[in-house]
Amino acid sequence: MAKIIAGGFDMLEHAQAAEQRLMQAGISPEYICKYRVNPAGEHHVIATGGDHDASPGAKHAHGGAVKGAAIGAAVGIAVGAAATPLLGPAGLAAGIGVGAYTGSLVGGLREIDNEPQPDHDDIRPAETLVAVNVDAAGIDEAQIVRFLEECGARQVERAEGQWLDGEWSDFDPTAPPMLVGGRDFDAKRWPEDRPAA
Repeated sequence: MAKIIAGGFDMLEHAQAAEQRLMQAGISPEYICKYRVNPAGEHHVIATGGDHDASPGAKHAHGGAVKGAAIGAAVGIAVGAAATPLLGPAGLAAGIGVGAYTGSLVGGLREIDNEPQPDHDDIRPAETLVAVNVDAAGIDEAQIVRFLEECGARQVERAEGQWLDGEWSDFDPTAPPMLVGGRDFDAKRWPEDRPAA
């Protein structure tokens, strides 16, 4: 396993500037890689057609939608039956359909509201990630963190992973980052190494 430091950037230009800065510091391009991280819920669409990991906070929405649809359909039958003398059989069908749809929507949303929501630190933002293999870089971790921050990294993380063929091969965009720097980080972690504000 390689020790990896990675910085997440809101703008591609800042990520490219970070790559250049790291190479100017003497790190070989084979120990620097760049990824585009999609918004949460859009990572790793796999062969089964689904997300690599379900969106946090929406695990029980399906069950709530099913329950809501059943309740809504029952209410729709009553409303449709009342409308049958005026609209005929179409009134019954429309009542059931509208009731089931409305019930499933309300039931699904209610279950999402009841789910514990993930903490901000648990979700990786959409970003361009610049990763460095620290073990092979030839400069220390604190300098890499500082370079990424100076180039505008929103967050800088530390990880261990496989580095193969010039890239962080087992990078998982759904895993929460272990922050060690950047704009989103509490400055207490690296007080002696951070540039003065």
